[in-house]
Amino acid sequence: MFSRAALLTAQRPLTVAATRSAAAAAAQSGSGSIERRQRPEHPGKVRLGFVPEEWFQFFYNKTGVTGPYTFGVGLITYLCSKEIYVMEHEYYSGLSLGIMAIIAVKKLGPVIAKWADGEIDKIENEWKEGREGELKVLADAIEAEKKEQWRADGALLLMDAKKENIALQLEAAFRERAMNVYSEVKRRLDYQVECRHVERRLSQKHQVNWITSNVLSSISPQQEKETLNKCIADLSALAQRVKTA
Repeated sequence: MFSRAALLTAQRPLTVAATRSAAAAAAQSGSGSIERRQRPEHPGKVRLGFVPEEWFQFFYNKTGVTGPYTFGVGLITYLCSKEIYVMEHEYYSGLSLGIMAIIAVKKLGPVIAKWADGEIDKIENEWKEGREGELKVLADAIEAEKKEQWRADGALLLMDAKKENIALQLEAAFRERAMNVYSEVKRRLDYQVECRHVERRLSQKHQVNWITSNVLSSISPQQEKETLNKCIADLSALAQRVKTA
């Protein structure tokens, strides 16, 4: 493992060198002269997973493209030869664990991430379905309450209609009873009128019969014969008159 002193010793020259390289790069860009091949800078990017891009640009400006790699190999050789970086069984264990961790992250990471995302989506969908179901239940309850209120208003209207219907029934019963009274009174009056008519007809019949009987009793057979002859003579004269006309 790197010792803290060695790490600080290695970082300080690199930081100073990076600062000086930035100033030198600004000066060279102002003058317009580029002595060596340079690659475009990409601020914020790293190489090899942890080395900033600016460090590579510094070595490219000073030593060329192979400078950083030569420096890295030389630094590792120096650390190993001076036993600043001690190699023992923990190094290989750490290296193995690191390789296994990288393989696990590269190979199993997407699968596990996909599975975890699926589980999260499933839980989120369940929560969403539960929320939507609860909202639907509440919406149905609101609609049911509105329907019950509408039914209550309809019950009030039905009560008014029933009251009006009862009033109409009372009016119809009153009119029916009034008609019954009228019919009974008319029937009785008609009975009295009919009684008077019967009495009058009987009186007239009795009077006609009395007059007829008296007249017939007062006529003698001779008068009856003379009257009959006169009627025959009148009929004959009437017939002759009709013929001459």
